Amino acid sequence: MANRLIEASSPYLLQHAHNPVDWYPWGEEALDKAKAENKPIIVSIGYSACHWCHVMERESFENEDIASIMNEHFVCIKVDREERPDVDQVYMEAVHAMGLQGGWPLNVFLLPDQRPFYGGTYFPPKGWAQLCIQIHRAFSQQYDELAKSADGFMNTLARSEVEKYGLIGQGQAFTKTAVHQMYQKFAENFDRQKGGNNRAPKFPMPVVYQFLLKEAHVNQNTEALTHVERTLDHMARGGIYDQVGGGFTRYSTDMDWFVPHFEKMLYDNGQLVSLYSQTYQATKKELYKEVVFQTIDWLEREMTSEEGGFYAALDADSEGEEGKFYLWTIEEFYDLLQIDAELMIDYYNLTAGNWEPGKNIPFRAASDEDFAKTHGLDIDELKDIVRIANRKLLNARNERVKPGLDDKILSGWNGLMLSGLCDAYATFGEEKFLLLALKSAKFIEQKMMDDSKRLFRNYKNGKAGINGYLEDYAAVIEGMAKLYQVSFDEHWLMLANTLTSITLSEFYDEKEGLFFYTSNKAEELIARKKEIFDNVIPSSNALMATNLKTLGHLLSHEEYTEAARDMVDRMNRVLMLAPQDLAQWATLYALHTYPTAEVVMVTNNLAQVQALHQQYEPNKVIAGKKPQATSGLALLKGREMINSATTYFVCYNKTCQLPVNNVEDVFAQMQQASKNASQ
Repeated sequence: MANRLIEASSPYLLQHAHNPVDWYPWGEEALDKAKAENKPIIVSIGYSACHWCHVMERESFENEDIASIMNEHFVCIKVDREERPDVDQVYMEAVHAMGLQGGWPLNVFLLPDQRPFYGGTYFPPKGWAQLCIQIHRAFSQQYDELAKSADGFMNTLARSEVEKYGLIGQGQAFTKTAVHQMYQKFAENFDRQKGGNNRAPKFPMPVVYQFLLKEAHVNQNTEALTHVERTLDHMARGGIYDQVGGGFTRYSTDMDWFVPHFEKMLYDNGQLVSLYSQTYQATKKELYKEVVFQTIDWLEREMTSEEGGFYAALDADSEGEEGKFYLWTIEEFYDLLQIDAELMIDYYNLTAGNWEPGKNIPFRAASDEDFAKTHGLDIDELKDIVRIANRKLLNARNERVKPGLDDKILSGWNGLMLSGLCDAYATFGEEKFLLLALKSAKFIEQKMMDDSKRLFRNYKNGKAGINGYLEDYAAVIEGMAKLYQVSFDEHWLMLANTLTSITLSEFYDEKEGLFFYTSNKAEELIARKKEIFDNVIPSSNALMATNLKTLGHLLSHEEYTEAARDMVDRMNRVLMLAPQDLAQWATLYALHTYPTAEVVMVTNNLAQVQALHQQYEPNKVIAGKKPQATSGLALLKGREMINSATTYFVCYNKTCQLPVNNVEDVFAQMQQASKNASQ
């Protein structure tokens, strides 16, 4: 028998629709019932690809006896954290205020008025049943004590981020020395053997390595770049990367990037496509190009809807077993690859079971260059063998029972992948990447915006719903701004500006100079928060500040660039104390240490924009047009070709360098400007 979740659009909620627990989705019906019946609330938060969410469901929520306890004494609410990150954000902070470790599944007990008083993550079935009984007794017999605890946690939730962290602007200059000091705090935790941090589990955290790239560039720090390369190399060769089919899983459970938590999330892969593309600009490592191309192949093959939107996630489990879809035996390699089997077994380090008996996770212990040399092969010959073998393995794997697909489409996560595709096109000039980006942007505009261009959070089964959050606006604005800079279609730039105007109107707190996570048109929760710290996605406030800087230069809006500068300045004190949790802010700080290059190109071949990404120069914006074309952008007024050839104009602070006709001179002008700023 189905519960009330059967009407939900969320794949996660639908997974629980046939539980004996009388689940409600978050909403007025459940919240009113709790008040009317004076019952405490269980809010259980997770997401469709969450392995331990599945475990707790099987052990507890499918258990008739446990379900009867929950149904009798509580109003039970299921929340998809990916659809309702606002609810997750509030109650995750509450759990942290309780001195408990957060994570998913997140299970929080509330008073009937939504005030939290206890919570935790995964509970084994016996412990969960006992806890529910204890909470019921406490609610019945010790209500005043629970209410007192709830009041304490509410006081914590009610404090603004400005008050809590002392976010008061200091008007200090941005210095390269301060950037290096931030870097040193990151470096304290480096794993100098395998990359990443020196602890397990290991998460990709692309935002951290984006900052390290900026430190390497700003301070000519080869050690920082080396650590980025070390990390990206080992990730690309490890089990966290799907060697056969492309795409990265959520994290590695060990220190070696070997044993993955097998779920694949769109937000990770969007950011990693950007990171690998930009690191290629700095290093020209062929491995990074291969990762980008293979990951986008996976995106197109498994994660793209017919309409052009990108799905949210692939589950870790198939047939009730985590990772089963991705594991191999030696026998399978012999059957499928025949003459190349032994070479590929060695290439991917298969044994009688490199993970569990009879189960192998493909990984590469050496670079392709070293492996080819060891086996007496030409590098191109090896790559051909691997390419053919992977195609055979992928075809065979596709005959297996596939992991569950979370086919909801989230605007913010699509924005991150849109940025990734634009970065990939800018770096490699592959036309397919631009076409995917354009289709994605059109989907977002046509299917995930209302008539006034306000964003929806989610899209499923032909319907969009839930007001967009700051995360959604920030990521989509970034993607649209990048799309303009590789296509020079001003429609996308104007759309980015429209979204920015909405964000300033509906999310911005003028008193504190930061953005709320929710719109002033959204449902009121027990607290309205501002997201300043990075999570698996960079801080939405930091992303928005970055957008203001970018759009300020592209649109010649000084009020945008000043707002961005003020936001970074406001974060300065806490940034110097804990940059590891504020990497997007650290990146933006680094970009304020030298002038932003406004590069204009006038050309008959707009695809030549790719030439401007031959070198890693992160602090630039790019605008362009064809000769005699009209434009409303101040940057493009009066700009025409010189010498009948593509012409570049490099400008700083409303002052332009002499126009040049080759991209090498553009880089020389940018490098000289950066050098002058350091003197």
